[in-house]
Amino acid sequence: MKLEDYVTSIPDFPEEGIIFRDITTILENAEGLQLAVDSMQDFIADTEFDAIVGAESRGFIFGVPLAYNLKKPFISARKKGKLPREIVSKEYDLEYGTAAIELHKDSIKKGQKVVVVDDLIATGGTIRAIVDLIEELGGEVVKIIFLMELKGLNGREKLKGYDIQAAISYEDK
Repeated sequence: MKLEDYVTSIPDFPEEGIIFRDITTILENAEGLQLAVDSMQDFIADTEFDAIVGAESRGFIFGVPLAYNLKKPFISARKKGKLPREIVSKEYDLEYGTAAIELHKDSIKKGQKVVVVDDLIATGGTIRAIVDLIEELGGEVVKIIFLMELKGLNGREKLKGYDIQAAISYEDK
């Protein structure tokens, strides 16, 4: 089976006209989960990097096994107020409002090469904020990988100039 075969598409959720792409059916299937992690790992097999940054929370699901398999540290990019040490924070726009993402100030070292991992690229706002924080701390983003991309939301526009790959791509929103 292909990775796309493990995704459940739910029409008209959360509202009419939207097709919700449910990845929990990938996670609930051992072969699907293995295929997802392996597919994403293939994207970085020939990439020289020092650490993986995963976006809360589904970036953790895929970033941790990648870090484990490749013997790299995993750095958590968390929602506001979740990290206990000194942090750097970046606000970004949501469809209706704003949110903030944070990294520990000492989690990225100057010159460190970083791969960013998340489950989905939609509008690109969360990952753009994470990239900005990594660079603010002196790190270099060498690749950004996703399980899935919703091309209709134009998330790549916010991430121009970065090496981006997604295991599954849908033309719609």
